[in-house]
Amino acid sequence: MSIDNAKQLFTTVTDDGKLVLSVEPYDVPEPADHEVVVQMEAVPINPSDLGLLTAPADMNTVRSEEVDGHPALVADIDPSMMRIFAGRKGKKLAAGNEGAGKVVAAGASDAAQALLGKTVTIVGGEMYRTHRVMPAMMCVPLPEGAPAKEGASLFVNPMTAQGFVNTMRAEGHEALVHTAAASNLGQMLAKLCLKENIPLVAIVRSDEQKKILTDIGLTHVLDSSKDDFMPNLVDALAETGATLGFDAIGGGKMANYILTAMEQAAAKRGAEFSVYGSTVNKQVYIYGRLDTGDTTLGAGYGLYWGVGGWLLTPHLEEVGMERMMEMRMFTVAERNGIFHSDYSSEISLMDMIDPDIAKAYEKKATGEKVLVNPSL
Repeated sequence: MSIDNAKQLFTTVTDDGKLVLSVEPYDVPEPADHEVVVQMEAVPINPSDLGLLTAPADMNTVRSEEVDGHPALVADIDPSMMRIFAGRKGKKLAAGNEGAGKVVAAGASDAAQALLGKTVTIVGGEMYRTHRVMPAMMCVPLPEGAPAKEGASLFVNPMTAQGFVNTMRAEGHEALVHTAAASNLGQMLAKLCLKENIPLVAIVRSDEQKKILTDIGLTHVLDSSKDDFMPNLVDALAETGATLGFDAIGGGKMANYILTAMEQAAAKRGAEFSVYGSTVNKQVYIYGRLDTGDTTLGAGYGLYWGVGGWLLTPHLEEVGMERMMEMRMFTVAERNGIFHSDYSSEISLMDMIDPDIAKAYEKKATGEKVLVNPSL
């Protein structure tokens, strides 16, 4: 369809070992009968988005260049990282997991026509573009008058927080442990657990992060940088009975610390001694890689434990469409409550390829969530 100045962002790993983020013209296709065209007005930069945007790059080498006639950000990739990203070489990929905007064109179906002019929240990738064509059934309208910004971050983090609670209940646990817990997701999980009366042990790395969560109302917020972290973790786990952890750090010894403390907490709660350890099931799921090093495990937690990976998409497939839509509608209802997101800055597609701005959003600093408005 004819839309002037439509653009999109691409991310490419080149054969000669460079990362290229380029902004290029976009020919918006005509929507099929069951589809709509959403003019994108609010797209967050989530840690999961950075996996495509900047993960391969040495950010100390970023610079502005023109690539194939298009403005671009270019950065070198360490040769040792090229093995990991070899499958991406030469592939020009679109990025952006979720976002929100106004439906400006619609196909002939009743469902599509009903969305014309409405502001909707959507998920499905390829969101860093001025316009996104989507199936009408994948668009969730915001209430009349709600700005797109309120719908920008209503999938990845809110659905993950609800997914953690789903997993807890499905596996028979009664309380949770969460690391890197002052993040945007961590704050949502804290509010959700308070609402649902679920005990939560939150692990952070500074006094500033601890205050964020205690101000929300959490009782058990532990600073892993303190000398008394482990005894305090054991006490918190004994008090809450938390036997399920979600770890965003991934590398290093955090999963080991949590499992060790869970076993000691079980003994403190009266678990019967055995040479095989307690019969309390202890589980840690790794769902992020803030530390990209090896995960180091020990031997201090008996034989009834597990460490695994957790991803949102397989979880949603497991719970099914009906439950997923319940979760999505709950996020819309709580968009200014449990699942409210604050943004430290709002940038354009062209800003995304500015070297200084890219260095800033790549840091994933607590309290520095960036919103992209492709319509700027």
